[in-house]
Amino acid sequence: EVQLQASGGGLVQAGGSLRLSCAASGFTFDDYAIGWFRQAPGKEREGVSCISRGNVSTYYKDSVKGRFTISRENGKNTVYLQMNNLKPEDTAVYYCAADSFCRWGTEGYGMDYWGKGTLVTVSS
Repeated sequence: EVQLQASGGGLVQAGGSLRLSCAASGFTFDDYAIGWFRQAPGKEREGVSCISRGNVSTYYKDSVKGRFTISRENGKNTVYLQMNNLKPEDTAVYYCAADSFCRWGTEGYGMDYWGKGTLVTVSS
């Protein structure tokens, strides 16, 4: 059974940090790109970051560049999203998803596997 489990969300003040984790099982992790997406209340889902299989490429939404860092640890089948200098506009439910490619720019449409989200709330 394919599973993606996002964790690490919480309530943090503006300027604070959180590290999200996406733990995967049930598929060959090394062969998949992993992306992070978020959806705020009343808004469309948007791509936040993605890391390709083999760590060849990483992608970031413009508004998080320089603040967020994506990384993967294939031995643990886990992808991390380190989020620093968080802003209230980062508040959303964050999801991780897997596919052969990042499909950057599609806001996640077409990604093969999705996990349940983790809520990030940034207070001002």
